[in-house]
Amino acid sequence: MLFSFKDIPFSENWVNISEIKKGWSSDKKYYIETNDNEKLLLRISNIKFYENKKNEFQFIKKINTLDFTMSKALYFGKDIHYSYVYMILNWIVGKPLEEILPYLSEKKQYLLGIEAGQILKKIHSIQVEKKDIPPNKEKYHLWKLENFEKSSNRVKNDSKVLKYVRDNIDLATSSAAVYLHGDFHVGNLILTPDEHIGVIDFNRYSCGNRYEEFFKLQSFSIENSIPFSIGQIHGYFNNEPSYEFWENFSFYCALSSLISIVWAENFDDNEINGMKNRYYKTYDHFDGFDKIIPSWYITKKEISF
Repeated sequence: MLFSFKDIPFSENWVNISEIKKGWSSDKKYYIETNDNEKLLLRISNIKFYENKKNEFQFIKKINTLDFTMSKALYFGKDIHYSYVYMILNWIVGKPLEEILPYLSEKKQYLLGIEAGQILKKIHSIQVEKKDIPPNKEKYHLWKLENFEKSSNRVKNDSKVLKYVRDNIDLATSSAAVYLHGDFHVGNLILTPDEHIGVIDFNRYSCGNRYEEFFKLQSFSIENSIPFSIGQIHGYFNNEPSYEFWENFSFYCALSSLISIVWAENFDDNEINGMKNRYYKTYDHFDGFDKIIPSWYITKKEISF
């Protein structure tokens, strides 16, 4: 995808442009500094994604009405040759939370998790427009499972997990739809200079079951911090979660542990093996999905940090 920064409004004020290669998005991303010391994030996408990116920009503007630190939607458009789409957001100053968490006390990790859970609940509080509610969510998940079954990357005991997911597929539509960040885990959170949580990367946003948002704890966040992951659950519910939550959580963890392996096939063997390892850990944490609460979770009463 060829493009020129000169086609983007106000680019003449940019004094520093650095490409960001971290992450799995197909967007090209750049850190920008302007001549008046403003820090920005530029995302460039193929023109074929124009409508998707336009909707994403509008979604971020909805989220921007909430009161926490996050990426702000500033500018959106396409170049004069109609070859690419650009989106400009503010840059969240701070350090990647996933890099910082291991150096913090368990109590601080837990408290940051509580804050993250409270932020997630705010995101889910935005009123959903009916046009955004996806139809046939159950059918979509079953199609994903079929793709896994056809893949060459099957894993031990996956037949048991496939049956567990199919037996509980009605959970996909068991709660009212909310707007989802879509990729809410420590890799998309920032620790700001005042030691609060900042949220970035809304490009996987969607609309669906609120409990779907939590499987990324199992997939990614527990690898950095179990206290943070527990805190996120406690912060969201301000109490112990219900049986309904655990039913949904185990369902989505089982589902994602399988279909993430197929998703990783878009990259390389390292990513595939990484997702397979996460599947085996998930299988163990849920005792082969004979239990719905993972072994790493502890209640508020049990917390000693």
